[in-house]
Amino acid sequence: MIVIVITINILIALFNFYLAWRIWKIRRTIAKATRAILAADRNTYKVLHSAPKTITVGQKGAKTLREQYQKLEIQLEKLGQVLGILNFTQQFCRKRARQNRQLKKLKKSLSKS
Repeated sequence: MIVIVITINILIALFNFYLAWRIWKIRRTIAKATRAILAADRNTYKVLHSAPKTITVGQKGAKTLREQYQKLEIQLEKLGQVLGILNFTQQFCRKRARQNRQLKKLKKSLSKS
C-alpha cells in the first residue's frame, strides 16, 4: 500500500514538474513577444512622432507647387499665342514673297512679249 501511495506521489510530482516546465517555457515565450512588441512600439513611435510636422511641410510644398504650376500654365498659354502669331506672320510673309516673285515673273514675261 505504501508503495502505491509513493508511486502515486511520484507520478503527481512528475506531472507537476512537467506542468511547471511548460508554464516556465510559455512565460519565456510571452516575455520574448512582449520585448518584440515593445521594441516595435518604440520604433513606430520614433518614425511616426514627427509625421504630423512632415505632412504639414509636404502640404505646404504641394500648395506652392500647385501655385507655380498654375502660373506656368498661364505663361505657356501666352507663349502659345505668341508662337501662333509668329507662325501666322511667317506664313503671311512667305505667301507675300511668293506672290511678289510670281508678280515679277509675270511682269518679265509681259515685258518680253
